[in-house]
Amino acid sequence: MSTVKGKKVIVSANQQRINDALQQLPEGAEGHAIDLGQEANIKDFFAQTGSFDHLVYTAGENISLLTMADAEIDKARHFFNLRYWGAFAAVKYGAPYINKGGSINLTSGIASLRPGKGWALAASICGAMEGLVRALAVELAPIRVNSVMPGVIKTNLWNSMSDADRGYLYKSVGDSLLVKRVGEAEDIARAFLYLMKQTFGTGQNMVIDGGAVLV
Repeated sequence: MSTVKGKKVIVSANQQRINDALQQLPEGAEGHAIDLGQEANIKDFFAQTGSFDHLVYTAGENISLLTMADAEIDKARHFFNLRYWGAFAAVKYGAPYINKGGSINLTSGIASLRPGKGWALAASICGAMEGLVRALAVELAPIRVNSVMPGVIKTNLWNSMSDADRGYLYKSVGDSLLVKRVGEAEDIARAFLYLMKQTFGTGQNMVIDGGAVLV
């Protein structure tokens, strides 16, 4: 998502998700269906959009947990395409259009800080994103570059699980957390809003996990 002179512009490969989001956004918001796995699409989007204030990159596939023994390396590489290289391309082609005082906000996760069995791939992506944020904050200064590191959040990223398994996950994880619940999408949205509005922090990876890394 980018903010163009107060107007919200959202991008997704899924037109239905765009339609659903536009119903909740202010009048005048725009939505574009774009395959973010293709570098040329990202480049063209920013060239057509022009200058804007803030970039928020949250794209990712449904989460799949695989042990090292079960992982197929060619398929594993695919997960980096959207989550890491898509973000990399969005920054590469979006940064030149960011207005003074604007920011770049990426998405990582707590898998790199506290991985469990089957999280090797996710932990690798998260660790790469955190390093990227710090490096870009230096390279693109004075543009602020930060990320949000969510814990378990109720979003469609878990839709690859059955309803029963997903419900068990939310309940078991929520009961184990210091705040006694898993996160809602609104919790992460507030974190991104904070990172956009504050004007002093950069190169930071903000953990929003209900205390998961502490228990």
